[in-house]
Amino acid sequence: MLTPAASATKPDPQDLLAWYDRHRRDLPWRAKPGVTAEPYRVWLSEIMLQQTTVAAVRPYYLKFLERFPTVEALAEAPADAVMQAWAGLGYYSRARNLHACAKAVVDKHGGHFPRTEAELLKLPGIGAYTAAAVAAIAFDEKAAAVDGNVERVMSRVFMIEEPLPKAKPLIRALTEALVPADRPGDFAQAVMDLGATICTPKRPACALCPWMVPCRARAEGLQEAFPKKQKKEAGQLRKGAAFVVLRADDTILLRTRPPQGLLGGMAEPPTSPWEPDYEPSRAVLDAPIEARWQRLPGTVRHVFTHFPLELTVMFAKVSKGTPAPDDMRWTPRLQLHEEALPGAMKKVLAHALGDLPGGKAKSEKPVKGA
Repeated sequence: MLTPAASATKPDPQDLLAWYDRHRRDLPWRAKPGVTAEPYRVWLSEIMLQQTTVAAVRPYYLKFLERFPTVEALAEAPADAVMQAWAGLGYYSRARNLHACAKAVVDKHGGHFPRTEAELLKLPGIGAYTAAAVAAIAFDEKAAAVDGNVERVMSRVFMIEEPLPKAKPLIRALTEALVPADRPGDFAQAVMDLGATICTPKRPACALCPWMVPCRARAEGLQEAFPKKQKKEAGQLRKGAAFVVLRADDTILLRTRPPQGLLGGMAEPPTSPWEPDYEPSRAVLDAPIEARWQRLPGTVRHVFTHFPLELTVMFAKVSKGTPAPDDMRWTPRLQLHEEALPGAMKKVLAHALGDLPGGKAKSEKPVKGA
């Protein structure tokens, strides 16, 4: 809940905007001062930035924009091409929704994004935050874009005791009350920048904050205690087997996962079911083809949003004429980088084959799920 002291003091949006004018971040998707933001670029960046850091998004955004420079180009692209360009960013339902949204913008709106928060919410894959961000930044609508950075800033400024996620409606209401009518887009980006650079989760630089004086948490010396959060239950470990088959013509057996669900539409070497009680000793029974299977030492571990995964890797070599099972295909090893392989499956292939063409399968931070 909001403390009485916090409710009596409000931060001044103009102080934040003055700080933003001096310290705004230079980001590839952000319009320069005085330049109107391009809705397609704003929308694309906001979708990519969901659950993903700016540092991780920056190179993907530039490559994606080069490949799909307009919403029309994205709408016309094959789904496989979109998934391949997204591979490695995680949370792959975003890519599917991105493609569907681009098609809707072209088919129903003539290639022009709706200008209001309410109309943007009707598009596939656009939720409350994205709709508000695009409306404010691209169209200067008085909308409150509340992401994790904004939640942290507002929780501290108003010293909100109610834990997240229950506090979300209150935080949104408080943010809406602060959005200025004259510069809503700049305000949205300013609060995000404040949370990303000053009001950080640990060791916030309060002395440099334009809202230092009205911040109730700072006045009490409790900055790092906010926002309050409910404890998350750790997901149960799931196990399975992945089958890497190398054919004599230097091709690898792959398949495409179903379009819906975790890693939907992504490519992978065949795997067994992922279950808490999976026994690696039975892996050969789940193999996609008959072969002399070798169980490789060690396992591949990967963390999704809701659970960790541990895969035993089975490896086999087969002759040149071996056909692919139904719904599977042989991909040349040198073309693996063109496949829409998620991080977990790049790890599997690297475990069996060594460094992959186009770069190493590096260790990754936990990746968001479908």
